Amino acid sequence: MKRILFLLLICGCSYSAISQSKQAVFKKGTITDSIPINDSIPETYKLYIPKKFDGKGTWPIVFVFDMNGQNSQAINAFKGAAEKQGYFLASSNSIHDSLSISKNIMVASRMFQAVAKMLPVNSERVYTAGFASGAKFASIVPSFIKQVDGVISCGSFVANVELLDIKNSFHFVGIVGNEDFNYTQMLQGRELLNKMKFPNNLLVFDGGERWNDFRLIEKGLKILTLAAIAKGNAPKNDSLVMTSYSNDFEEYQRQLNSNQMLTAANLLNELISVYRSHVGVDSLKEKVKTLKKDKTYRAQKRLFSNTLFQESFIKDDYNYNLMEDLSTLNYNNLGWWNYQITDLKKYEKKLYPFEKHVGKRLLGYINALIEDNIDIEKEYQDADDEVLSYLWMLKTITEPKAYQYYLKIISDSSKYEDFGTALFYLEELLKNGYQDKTTLYSLEHTALLRIMPEFNTIVNKYLKGSRYDAIIEE
Repeated sequence: MKRILFLLLICGCSYSAISQSKQAVFKKGTITDSIPINDSIPETYKLYIPKKFDGKGTWPIVFVFDMNGQNSQAINAFKGAAEKQGYFLASSNSIHDSLSISKNIMVASRMFQAVAKMLPVNSERVYTAGFASGAKFASIVPSFIKQVDGVISCGSFVANVELLDIKNSFHFVGIVGNEDFNYTQMLQGRELLNKMKFPNNLLVFDGGERWNDFRLIEKGLKILTLAAIAKGNAPKNDSLVMTSYSNDFEEYQRQLNSNQMLTAANLLNELISVYRSHVGVDSLKEKVKTLKKDKTYRAQKRLFSNTLFQESFIKDDYNYNLMEDLSTLNYNNLGWWNYQITDLKKYEKKLYPFEKHVGKRLLGYINALIEDNIDIEKEYQDADDEVLSYLWMLKTITEPKAYQYYLKIISDSSKYEDFGTALFYLEELLKNGYQDKTTLYSLEHTALLRIMPEFNTIVNKYLKGSRYDAIIEE
């Protein structure tokens, strides 16, 4: 990719890029939005230049992807780590899951080229990243844009393993919560990549899909930096290596002292993987051998393997039952699903943390399974309203606070004059804390329902005042 010369402006607080006789000024330490690719293409992107950028040499960059129009959140999640470690960030505003993969790849490629023309990007240190569906896309990009040397994938494994080519390998850094239903897939993916001798690391945090701690993103960037140093694509930095090694070793020691043998073993293996090109790791390998002979470790390993096996079996059961229910519209089986959700609470009483996490992962899996089937059904031109209604009913069981599904059922039932069902889900909605009276009285297809005494009695019971009086005839 071509680079154009650049100038640092007065006071070092802004950056001026000169390209094709035009000048763009960006404030360092701030995300600049809506930067056009060029005058003829209506595509834009966000850009972040770290405060420490001094206009000297070349710098690494992470292209952060989001497929749902929320790339502001995604790029902000990387901002702190990028500032500390000296990375440019860029994120396209024009990539979306409504476009085909090929079109999104072309949009990404044009952004890559535009940024490389404007900034002093190190062509050996180009990375992609994202969360969930954005992470899946980020893992596909290196198969089509060969300059990508690494991927930070938050909450998702490689989208298409068949595209992986060891001759065109990239460093895959996965980050996932141990309560995320994708956790088991990420574990299996790590084993697959290891067998393929594909450079990879898996970083695990306590929690699920809702991120509030971005320290592992910083660690992920640090891993890519250390890998670049080992390849000779970044300057040597003994201070960074030793400080990082010391911090990671201390974390291993804390887990070991807490009797979390499996976590300690995983951290040891990550230490070996990340630092073997920088420091001697023979002592770490000996620690791994010793740990694997430990009785507590072996007991935890067996229990962990059995737990994952049972989790896989339960997922298969969920899949089978949902497919059967949708083919027969078996409303009687809603009770079975309600029991399953109740049964997941038993995991909260388990002894080991990795057992307790199973219940939350399974609940996340059920919700994702239902939502996937909703999306699939809605893609059909002749989408089946009954199938959608059944799926919405399931969502009120698996996620009682997801109010939009109650509203959909009330509207859809009223459309077919099934007012009994509409009233039942109205009361369930209000029982679960819904407060928006304005939306209730403007729901599509509910004109007749809204003037019924039963409707207004229920509204008055939970919201202290209905729009219409409930008139009861004697």
